[in-house]
Amino acid sequence: MTAAAVPDPARRDWGGALAGPAGDVLVTRGLVTAALREAAIDTARLHRADPTDALLGCLPIGARPTRAAIADLYARDLGLMRADLAVRPLDPELFEAPRAGFYADHLLLPWYREGGCPVYACASPDAGLLALAEELAGGPVRLAVATRAEIMGALIAAASPWLTEQARELLRSKTPEASAGTPAPRWQWRTAAGAAAVAGAAVLIWPDLALPASSALVSLFYLGNLVLRAALVLAGRRPGGAAPPPLPDHALPSYSVLVPMYREPEVLPQLAAGLDRLDYPPALLDIKLVLEADDRETLDEALRLGLAERFDIVLVPPSEPRTKPKACNFALPLARGERLVIFDAEDRPESDQLRRAAAAFAAGPPDLACVQARLNFDNAEENWLTRMFAIDYALWFDFLLPGLDRLGMPLPLGGTSNHFRTAVLREVLAWDPFNVTEDADLGLRLQRRGYRVGVIASTTFEEANCEIGNWIRQRSRWLKGYMLTFTVQMRSPADLWRRLGPLGFFGFAFFIGGTALSALINPLVWGCFALWVVAGSPLLDPLFPAPVLVVGLFNWLGGNFLYLYLAMLAPLSRRWFGLVPWALTVTPYWALVSIAGYRALWQWIRRPFHWDKTRHGLSRQLRTSSAGTVT
Repeated sequence: MTAAAVPDPARRDWGGALAGPAGDVLVTRGLVTAALREAAIDTARLHRADPTDALLGCLPIGARPTRAAIADLYARDLGLMRADLAVRPLDPELFEAPRAGFYADHLLLPWYREGGCPVYACASPDAGLLALAEELAGGPVRLAVATRAEIMGALIAAASPWLTEQARELLRSKTPEASAGTPAPRWQWRTAAGAAAVAGAAVLIWPDLALPASSALVSLFYLGNLVLRAALVLAGRRPGGAAPPPLPDHALPSYSVLVPMYREPEVLPQLAAGLDRLDYPPALLDIKLVLEADDRETLDEALRLGLAERFDIVLVPPSEPRTKPKACNFALPLARGERLVIFDAEDRPESDQLRRAAAAFAAGPPDLACVQARLNFDNAEENWLTRMFAIDYALWFDFLLPGLDRLGMPLPLGGTSNHFRTAVLREVLAWDPFNVTEDADLGLRLQRRGYRVGVIASTTFEEANCEIGNWIRQRSRWLKGYMLTFTVQMRSPADLWRRLGPLGFFGFAFFIGGTALSALINPLVWGCFALWVVAGSPLLDPLFPAPVLVVGLFNWLGGNFLYLYLAMLAPLSRRWFGLVPWALTVTPYWALVSIAGYRALWQWIRRPFHWDKTRHGLSRQLRTSSAGTVT
């Protein structure tokens, strides 16, 4: 993301507020002990964290004074103004939206002029921060005191037009060929229309040649898919190297955690509990709940639970496209972490996941831009659908993605638990707000730019969809996104071949394009099989010359055996023995995927940027287990 030039903060003493009069106030008034003050000073200086944040991070959640109480003490005992940013808005002549990231990093915000002197609101007043403000203003300033939530709220409100423009248009304006929001080039439409016309004419004029050729192409497609997945599973099962050793606390990077949500108030308690379980120094964590500004229900629940005391609440104003990637883009300029991860609202990551990711980056090459954690479900045994979904995810994240990683093929990211180098994420212009599987698209863009994407052996548990209609809406959005991603990446196939190499290009074509195409072709193949059963083979014999018949028979026998074997192997690898017999019922699940595929095709044509919202909090099993959660 672009930003205006900002003062060099290297000279700032990050522990200065607590080491000076502000810290004296807190000890004198009995809010903290002298020992805690010294520990917080060391933490702030070590991690370049806001002193007040560092102080609160040294205390258990239930024992923390409120930020408002601390701000009131600072103002009263230091003789500073207590800023009321909700009553007096920011002066637009002082506020510079492209400096939003700098303001957020230092919790320092130009407020208004009083008698010609700029007044800056801050969370942790000290002489060093005053000097930084004066460098920003180009002359003397006064400091006023506000809480983190008050500063971030005023900052986001003032910067919203700029943040929205960046979130929507940055990728499309800088690299239009990489955005699904840019119309497809004419050659793609002409090629597709020409191919359809030629195929239709061939069937009408030379049916004896065209129909067998079509069945041969379908058989070759299935064979390619079968070979690829077998190779991926073999590669994914190979023992990987030992996990890199964990980093000591002093070597850990700062970490931003973005949690985009929309109309999900019911999952906030378990979300907060999951974030609180993260085993990472609190002073290094920058957690942002990214909400839509008109989602009053979720916002009110977050405020009722007191989450604004612990996390930043980022309110995204309504604008099109209304998608998760646009919301993440909106929050990205405000992120202060050297690393950044996306979690969904219903996620429960393993507590050491951030440490594992930090270690993977430290041990990996400099071009390692992202690592993907595994995903699976903790309500897998709820009903048939959740069981099949869990098997599906275990195969995808435990075998196929590691196989892609080890074979050096492009790795499409999952929608959550992607850990990034923040600087690289900004360099590649972040997510495409017009793509509804922004994760898969971003993974491919990173690899086209010469960066690596890897996997880590840590799992994030989610709520599996337990209702078929909700599942179909979610899966159709994923498949529509794969269609969008495939067509966008193929706008320059020669360049894609050059950058990914033949093996990478083959993997991309079959893993991204082939996943969507399989969902569409499968019902046609099943229909031919049903017709053969009903009408007998003579009617279909012309479609299957001997070589095609041999390949088709191999695909049918070998493919079904392989996929059933994998469906049983995936839960076995996690010792989920109770799920293994359910693998035999995978055929109806494939039928549901095809229903979602045709819904995705219709939406791809009619509503390509529409985001089908997946409802969470439907699981009776999880509602029962999380009842009474304290946050």
